[in-house]
Amino acid sequence: MNDQDIRNAVRESYGKVATQQGGSCCGPESLQASPCCGGPTPDTASKAIGYTDEQLASLPDGADLGLGCGNPTAMASLKEGEVVLDLGSGAGIDCFLAAAAVGKTGRVIGVDMTPAMLERARENASKGGYDNVEFRMGEIEHLPVADNTVDAIISNCVINLSPDKRQVFSEAYRVLRPGGRVMLSDIVLLKELPEGIKGSVEAYVGCVAGAETKEDYLANLTSAGFTDVKIVSEVSAAGIYDNATEQIVADLGITAEQVREVSSSIISIKVQAIKSK
Repeated sequence: MNDQDIRNAVRESYGKVATQQGGSCCGPESLQASPCCGGPTPDTASKAIGYTDEQLASLPDGADLGLGCGNPTAMASLKEGEVVLDLGSGAGIDCFLAAAAVGKTGRVIGVDMTPAMLERARENASKGGYDNVEFRMGEIEHLPVADNTVDAIISNCVINLSPDKRQVFSEAYRVLRPGGRVMLSDIVLLKELPEGIKGSVEAYVGCVAGAETKEDYLANLTSAGFTDVKIVSEVSAAGIYDNATEQIVADLGITAEQVREVSSSIISIKVQAIKSK
């Protein structure tokens, strides 16, 4: 797959999710055990990765599709009046939670490359009366945001889907004001995946094949210019991904032992970093 093939596959898969009524997974049915693609219901999946009952109850219906792997707003320490940017905003769940934190004097911008997701997010914003939230069409490698205009960037299980993560971090650095920060929830690897899985479209949109090693992920943040790069928490995704990876690789001729190795190498992390002044 080349980069454009990857983007097209991701856009198509997430577009299908956006036009459904929630709870369905990105990619094939086999990925429904994935935290990236929800669980049996969106709220169950979201509670499992750190969202509170109070947060979920505050959202417009349809804003939570259960697509995340963490709750980036939980570590964001957002302040009233700040400008927040959400990379890969989906149906708007993290944008709406951020909007409550920054208040009417603040502003939240969601960027997503999937037209159906943007339409759904805008409908949710209208239903919830979120006058301080806007959604823009764009790829996270080429953000439709001006230089030095954002105080904080959040992202939830999206950067792992990008074929050019270094460019994503470079763009994030560009749009942040000096002293601005990123708070990211994402999927990374403890070791490289087998080549067969790396080339699988299903594994890519299921947040498995697109993930890079933890070391490379952190190094790319540093290379973009970020300082104080630190992992706030990390949790093994083994068990959660077992069913997904087993079915993804079923047609790839990979052994059960290799499936277990893949599952045990996938972790969910929360990362913070600063754009130095």
